[in-house]
Amino acid sequence: MDFTFTEEQQAAVEAARAVFSGVVPDGVPSPALVPGAVAEDIDRPLWAGLASSDLLSLMLSPEHGGAGLDLVALCLVLRESAKVLARVPLLETCAVAMALQRYGDRQLAAELLPRTGRGELVLTVGANGRSGHDPAELAVTARREATAGTVPTNRDGDIADWVLDGVQSAVPWAQAADWIAIPAHTDGGRAVVALIQPAQDGVTLAEQVSTSGERFAEVRLESVRIDGRALIDDAGAWEWLRALLTTGTCALALGLGEAVLAMTSEYTGKREQFGFPVATFQSVAVQAADRYIDLRAMEVTLWQAAWRISTGAGGRLPAEGDIAVAKIWASDGVRRVVQTAQHLHGGFGADTDYPLHRFHAWAKQIELSLGPAAAHEEALGDLLAAHLLG
Repeated sequence: MDFTFTEEQQAAVEAARAVFSGVVPDGVPSPALVPGAVAEDIDRPLWAGLASSDLLSLMLSPEHGGAGLDLVALCLVLRESAKVLARVPLLETCAVAMALQRYGDRQLAAELLPRTGRGELVLTVGANGRSGHDPAELAVTARREATAGTVPTNRDGDIADWVLDGVQSAVPWAQAADWIAIPAHTDGGRAVVALIQPAQDGVTLAEQVSTSGERFAEVRLESVRIDGRALIDDAGAWEWLRALLTTGTCALALGLGEAVLAMTSEYTGKREQFGFPVATFQSVAVQAADRYIDLRAMEVTLWQAAWRISTGAGGRLPAEGDIAVAKIWASDGVRRVVQTAQHLHGGFGADTDYPLHRFHAWAKQIELSLGPAAAHEEALGDLLAAHLLG
């Protein structure tokens, strides 16, 4: 396999490192010391920095003011963001923008995407459903309802409105978002994606806090009406958006794990017992080496999944199989990395004046986001049965 990145992708990494170099993981209160969210809003200065460096428009087409890069480039940037626990909805905004660009109404895309690339709009998505265990699209219903009007019209000459009812839980940074993508299902069971605004009639946001201490929301929809432009009903749109989110989460896991292993290497290289750095002890070195192997497995499976999505390349299994493998490694791998780091740091790792406990909290959030390893193992088993054994 050739993991050489293009010049454009490498340039994106360099730009990301420059922007994230000034971010301090300890820049907000510790989630272990506050009862609610660590901050009321996203990191707005960082968001502005991402926009001014053209990192929010990387995946947008040139017609929308973007560079036209692919998911691999986004994952490279996400990897860097996780190393500093960047408090911005970079994954959610970029994934929703990519879905709108690919499947959405062209006029709405022309209105929203240039502003998104300039950092003027924040986008997020509800991908957890009501409980986090059932498919997210089943938590909200979308029914079509025609009202008298002129344009846009359906085949009967009426405006095609959609009415949404249901609940999406644990929506990241919903209070800070200008638009929220909501997966839903129609009467016929078809998955669609609705774009809503938090302030519109029928939308209620209830406070929730993530494991990492970030501000989330339960988004409750009661007869929320949107016009046809704001509903993406193309076949496969939600599945593609969910694939972007899952693969991006794997990139976050990889970046976080690499940062934690680097912290552990630095600490064990300085911490001495019996007159020697503990890194020279065989038991410590073996544990660190195991976690390094985890990270390399997380990396190779991530790039395989991102490449399949970006290129549409075929295989014995659909791309969903590669995504499932990547998420299995990401969930299990990032958990093992932070657990080993805590062990090798000793009591120092639990000190709230040291950032490791923050990485541990973020790792737990990432591990369970878009489904834990067990859920993707089950999905992978179903794919193997259907495509190789059926």
